[in-house]
Amino acid sequence: MIMKRLVFVTLLLISQDLIIPQTQLTLENCYEKARINYPLIKQKDYISKTKDYSVSNIWNGYFPQITLLAQASYQSDVTEVPMPLPGIVIQRLSKDQYKVAVDVTQTIYDGGIMGSQAGIQESVNDIDDQKIEIELLKIKERVNQIYLGILLIEAQLTQIEFVKNDLNASISKLDASYVNGTATKSDVDVLRAELLKTEQRKIELNSSRISYINMLGLLINESLNESTIFSTPSPINYLSAEEIIRPELKLYSAQKNLIENQDGITVSKIVPKANLFFQGGYGKPGLNMFINDFDWYYITGIRFSWSLSNIYSYGNESEINQLNLQSIDAQTETFLLNTKITTNQQLQEIDKLKKLIEVDKSIIDLRTSVKETAKAKLENGVITSNDYIRDLNAEDTAKQNLEIHKIQLLLAQYNYKITTGN
Repeated sequence: MIMKRLVFVTLLLISQDLIIPQTQLTLENCYEKARINYPLIKQKDYISKTKDYSVSNIWNGYFPQITLLAQASYQSDVTEVPMPLPGIVIQRLSKDQYKVAVDVTQTIYDGGIMGSQAGIQESVNDIDDQKIEIELLKIKERVNQIYLGILLIEAQLTQIEFVKNDLNASISKLDASYVNGTATKSDVDVLRAELLKTEQRKIELNSSRISYINMLGLLINESLNESTIFSTPSPINYLSAEEIIRPELKLYSAQKNLIENQDGITVSKIVPKANLFFQGGYGKPGLNMFINDFDWYYITGIRFSWSLSNIYSYGNESEINQLNLQSIDAQTETFLLNTKITTNQQLQEIDKLKKLIEVDKSIIDLRTSVKETAKAKLENGVITSNDYIRDLNAEDTAKQNLEIHKIQLLLAQYNYKITTGN
């Protein structure tokens, strides 16, 4: 009794080790995993952090700008009074002079330069970010092709099993007829050869399925095997064309923001600037040139500046910015037009495939009826195996077409979803 229990426990443990874990995937899961796994996604975080640091550095320009100065000099001549003054002795200045000072400048108004610079940096980073989103959208298209390709192969493999079952059933009955002398050996051999051809198709499809699974595993960075379950996505029904919200449109918007901020820089060049300044130090001489000793000093005040030379180029620079904006508007219109053409074609394709599927179902009903009749005739020796195989293959083709059209419909629907950005 104890020995039986030990054997049972041992067999149980072995069976558990042999169980291959099954992974179940959905199309949406694969989208998310492929996005996370794609190396370029890491760059989005780098772009975001770079933008934060860069913009922060720009706005730091509104903090007081502090400069430490230290100077020692020797000059060939110094300022002196050209004539003696009665009763006054003026000490001659030393030719060696020394100065240590702190220079502080506080911007009051910069004409909007820093605001435009911050806007430029944000726009540049937005442009880089949307370029990555465009690449990630292409990854979704690849996932669509591979994932739905796997589903198509699985549907074909399922259909092959149905064909094999039909062939095996016919072979069994024809074998009995051959034994009874009502069928020839060649009729049986023809069916056996067709069964082998079907087995070859199965081998080829299984090989393709493994290849597709491996490709998908690389995209989503996950170990997949033959037992992985791929859920069929739900069909998508569209009543009308949807709004286009592609990352390309956000890219064009970011490019326009960049040009508008560049135009802000152009304007700021011709605007007066104002800042406060303070300089305090210790030197020899101080501000009083007639005291030839080390002394403390300070200078403070407000400074206005206005560069008039930039007026000469303002008009041309402003015109260039406007032309660049018009160019981006033209690119946006072109993209929207091409995308709408594509979506209209995709909607027509979706409608066509829906109609084909309905026709496929009718064809299958007819082909199945014909095949069943041929099967009965074969068993009764009315027709040959070749005749039966012709009708069997016709039914198989009809069913294959149905599965192909179903997957094509899903692919068209989900490609439409990607094209619109929804």
